[in-house]
Amino acid sequence: MQASLNQNQKRIESIDLLRGLVMIIMALDHTRDFFHAGAMTADPLDLNTTTPVLFFTRWITHYCAPIFVFLSGVSAYLQSSRKTKKELSLFLIKRGLWLIIIEFAIINLFFSFDIFYTIFSLQVIWAIGISMFILGLLIWLPFQLLIAIGFIIVFGHNTLDFYEKTNPGPYNAFYNLLHHFGFHPLWGNHQLMILYPFLPWTGLMILGYCLGKLLRNPDEQYRRKFLTITGLAAIGLFIVLRFINIYGDPFTWSAQKTSFYSFLSFINTNKYPPSLFYMCMTIGPALLFIVWWGNMKNALTRIISVYGRVAFFYYILHFFFIHLFSSIAYLMRGHTFSEGVANPQGFSNFMKTGEGVSLGMVYLIWIAIVSSLYPLCKWYDKYKTDHKEKWWLSYL
Repeated sequence: MQASLNQNQKRIESIDLLRGLVMIIMALDHTRDFFHAGAMTADPLDLNTTTPVLFFTRWITHYCAPIFVFLSGVSAYLQSSRKTKKELSLFLIKRGLWLIIIEFAIINLFFSFDIFYTIFSLQVIWAIGISMFILGLLIWLPFQLLIAIGFIIVFGHNTLDFYEKTNPGPYNAFYNLLHHFGFHPLWGNHQLMILYPFLPWTGLMILGYCLGKLLRNPDEQYRRKFLTITGLAAIGLFIVLRFINIYGDPFTWSAQKTSFYSFLSFINTNKYPPSLFYMCMTIGPALLFIVWWGNMKNALTRIISVYGRVAFFYYILHFFFIHLFSSIAYLMRGHTFSEGVANPQGFSNFMKTGEGVSLGMVYLIWIAIVSSLYPLCKWYDKYKTDHKEKWWLSYL
């Protein structure tokens, strides 16, 4: 019994480590969005204008959202050891709705600093929230059926790409929320910016939930073998189908000016919404990470794991601090407060197209912001540990 408990503890630590790592990397992309001089003038993944360093600065952050969503599904299943199915279903439904409210009310405010909410942006917290709500309804299904639904969504949702190519839209609100990245008009000058259509993210969370059952298996050798085979299979599937270049992503890869840029085209998969290739490319290595590096213990992994244990708390804080410091930089460049509010550019107040810092400075600012958040995350992690009796902490 004690060995089983120790194994379960290790598995939780591996999840915290992986989640903490992707949360740290995620902040790099958001720091670039708010600080880099070219953030609003060029797409870092556009092979006609990007540089290798800029490309990989953006590309590496592709791993963050899918792993965040996938591990949310894993964590949902691990909670079944402490809750009845009815309690778990109700918890997932309520927490899903709570996350959606937080996305609309708090994340949008910190993202834009626009108290009028001119643009409601649906990002990863929305995707987790709506997927968690749906998962709360689906966990009553037989487990094999639930696995089948997850695989059908993840492997089949790109069939909608063919529909979109022959029917370019505009689409109704439900279809936009389901599978189409873009803007949807609301009222007056208010718009809904749908960055994370929920269908593929829901499929990914379902598969994460199903994987949670495997991680409860006390046979460590079996777990490691299964995760290794599954991770390698996902990577292999990505490589083979990407070479075939027919199905799995709305944008095919193509030969570029050099073989290196052709390679960049090959790995440049679609995130909005996440394609089959995108999910195989990111989740495959994540599974291998859990097997090969998830149980590493040293000073650095203990620091990274702190961010992973308070991921939602960190997510909210990092947006506020990044935008706050970028707004201060905006004012220090000679702009006024009223100018920043009256003339929003891009996706946020206190930003101006073409202004900002070099990519090297972006990295330094990223390190500074992530480091500055560590004491707060450490404090909150201890607070959660010391106050397990407070039910509301499970919603944060």
